[in-house]
Amino acid sequence: MDDARFDAVIRRLGQSVTRRGMVGVLAGVTGLGLSEVAGKRRHHEKKRKRQQSKKRRVGVEITDGALDGEGHPYVGLMSAQLADGTHLWRCSGTLISPTLFLTAGHCTESPAVRAEIWFDADVENNQVALNYPFTGQTGGTPYTHPNYNPDAFYLYDLGVVVLDTPINLPTYGALPGLNQLDDLAKKRGKKDVTFTSVGYGLQKAFPDAAAWKEEANRVRMVATPRLVQINSAYTGDFSVLLSNNANTGGTCFGDSGGPNFVEDSNVIGGVTSYGNNDTCAGTGGVYRVDRADDLDWLDTLP
Repeated sequence: MDDARFDAVIRRLGQSVTRRGMVGVLAGVTGLGLSEVAGKRRHHEKKRKRQQSKKRRVGVEITDGALDGEGHPYVGLMSAQLADGTHLWRCSGTLISPTLFLTAGHCTESPAVRAEIWFDADVENNQVALNYPFTGQTGGTPYTHPNYNPDAFYLYDLGVVVLDTPINLPTYGALPGLNQLDDLAKKRGKKDVTFTSVGYGLQKAFPDAAAWKEEANRVRMVATPRLVQINSAYTGDFSVLLSNNANTGGTCFGDSGGPNFVEDSNVIGGVTSYGNNDTCAGTGGVYRVDRADDLDWLDTLP
């Protein structure tokens, strides 16, 4: 198992999914975790996995954004690993306390049993010194939402890493209030509602024939996408759709699990979850963390 498993596209064409009594039609959904060898292996993996299953996922990174620098030092790069230290895939995430790193469920799912994490803004140019992707600045045990189902990952796409040793910072990412994002639906039509997306994913994504042009530097990037859909037939009550274009920026492969802060705050409205195509264009899906089942589960963790 390696990162290339995230370079397969999830297809649930024409199929409805239900959660909490609401229906979301998710057609052509792609998950946003990233293989380290995506550029070379994407075409082979897609062809092979199309023959195996119609359900697929991939990972993502910030596109058309800017370098974050030290703007969000509590956002980190995660390497999911087997028990023997074998690197599986990379994702992004947020420290919400000294011992709790919030990310996506498809980043912490089996066979991952260990996660190593780096908080440097530029891991790409310091891989040897930082021992990436093997030993991070901290690490811990991954856990996935109790209702998570890998065959419909977007319904409960939440995971955490409980750190072995605490990371003490002056500021952390903050969880939203119960159903806080519902208020954003009332703002639409009056003014644009924006989020601040942060992650270590791809900066540029292209179709298979032009995959050599992709930019996949492991650096922390930031973008400010606009809210496109919330509480709709497509998103259900468990996700939101954000813009992904040259004007606003957006998320792509490797950004999975990264935070989408409400406007310019440190409040995490949701974690980067899925995309609608393998070029990270149009819109990006964010799993909401303001629902009762998510907040209640997080409250049980140390």
